[in-house]
Amino acid sequence: MSYKSLLTVLTNPQFAGPTLSQLVALASAQDAHAEALCLGVDRTQTGYYYAGANAMILQETLSRANAEATEMLEAAKDILGKSGVRWSAEEGVAQIADLGRHVAHRARFSDLVVLPRPYGETRGAEVEPIVEAAMFEGHAPVLIVPDDRPPLAKPSTILVAWNESVEAMRAIRMALPFLKQAETVRIVVIDPPQHGPDRSDPGGLLSQMLSRHGVRCEIDVLSKTMPRVSEILNRHAVDTSADMIVMGAYGHSRFREAILGGATRNMLEQAEVPIFMAH
Repeated sequence: MSYKSLLTVLTNPQFAGPTLSQLVALASAQDAHAEALCLGVDRTQTGYYYAGANAMILQETLSRANAEATEMLEAAKDILGKSGVRWSAEEGVAQIADLGRHVAHRARFSDLVVLPRPYGETRGAEVEPIVEAAMFEGHAPVLIVPDDRPPLAKPSTILVAWNESVEAMRAIRMALPFLKQAETVRIVVIDPPQHGPDRSDPGGLLSQMLSRHGVRCEIDVLSKTMPRVSEILNRHAVDTSADMIVMGAYGHSRFREAILGGATRNMLEQAEVPIFMAH
């Protein structure tokens, strides 16, 4: 079992290099096809133009979006063409309000979507909805790639964030190709319920299921010694020299996480290793 169709969606030339390098590394390790969708994003909302605005504004924004798409396509062809993997790349322009439809359509036919971190000072407003569209409408797992780490071809140590949720289990099932290849998979349980059905053996049934797939598991039960779950996971990833974190995404509503924060958003903001997410 492996990933055979890998997709990335590029909307910012600044982050095209690291994302494409990660895509190539995975395609080579998994013997997969790498696909790059290079989208120039029209970030204007034509229904809200100020009085007196004319068509020149629309033409300028479309020209800029086309130029960005062409620049990213050339970068994709350059990197993918020299990689030795099977690949394809194409360009297009989409309005920001309609971006999710295009991403979801491509993600639906992909085994894994590789994307840059959606939050940060230089990130555009379109990156977060791309991640969400791939997971929610495309029903595909997403690998979020930090900017400053070398490409990851075959993770050796993987942390699995386990809270007995449906989202976590879905992510684990979809991450099985990575989990089976890893040398060590650490099932991380933070403050397990004292009165739950697995209170005497937190993570035990999951470890049993994964071991039947040939996954080499260890269980780490941690106390919530820090305010946020994301902080504990990130610290444990550093302490164990983990190469990847697998976790379920958006156990709460996206609106709640956008307003109040949550484990998903905090991890996407702070994690220093690639994060495999599914919903």
